[in-house]
Order: sequence, then structure tokens, then C-alpha cells
Amino acid sequence: EVQLVESGGGLVQAGGSLRLSCAVSGISFDDYSIAWFRLAPGKEREGLSCIDTSDGHTYYADSVKGRSAISSDNAKNTVYLQVDRLEPEDTAVYLCAASRVISRSCVGHYDYWGQGTQVTVSS
Repeated sequence: EVQLVESGGGLVQAGGSLRLSCAVSGISFDDYSIAWFRLAPGKEREGLSCIDTSDGHTYYADSVKGRSAISSDNAKNTVYLQVDRLEPEDTAVYLCAASRVISRSCVGHYDYWGQGTQVTVSS
């Protein structure tokens, strides 16, 4: 059974930071790229960042570029997303997803999704 399990969300004050984790099981980790998305009420799902776990290539959307870092620990089959300088506009459910074939800017079909972790940023 394929599982992607996000953790690390919570309530944080504006200006703070969070480190989200995406633990992956049931697939060959090195064969997949892992991406982070977020879904806020009333908004479309937004792609934030992705990493190619085979070569470490990363991509960041403008909304998080310069204040976030994605990384993978292939020994633990886990991908992390650190987001700094959080703002209330960052409040959303953050989800990770896995894809075998995506572009360098994270565009493609995602085969597996996690359930998400809630991030709430208070002003």
C-alpha cells in the first residue's frame, strides 16, 4: 500500500517558521519526484515546490521562493519543506504528492497524494 503521510503543521504566529515532513512508503522512493501543494479555503490548489529525489533538483513557486527550502532524506524516504517568514496568507492544508514524471517546474500527473497537514498562521 502506498502512503504519503504529512506532519509538522500547526498554529504559528506571523513571522514564524514550520518544517513539514512527508513520509513516503510503498513505492521506490528514488523513482519519484515529490512535490508540496497547499489548499486554502476558497482558493485553487497551489503548487509550492518539488524535488527530484534521484538528483536533488528543486523548484520553488514564486509564493515561497526565497523563504522556503525543500530537501529529501532518501535513507528515510522522507521529504521536508521548511517555510520561513510565514504570513496569515500561508494558512492552508499542505499536501505532498508523488510523481514518476514531472517537468522541472513540477508540472505533471501526480500518482499518489497524502491527506495533508493544516498550517494556520495567526496575525
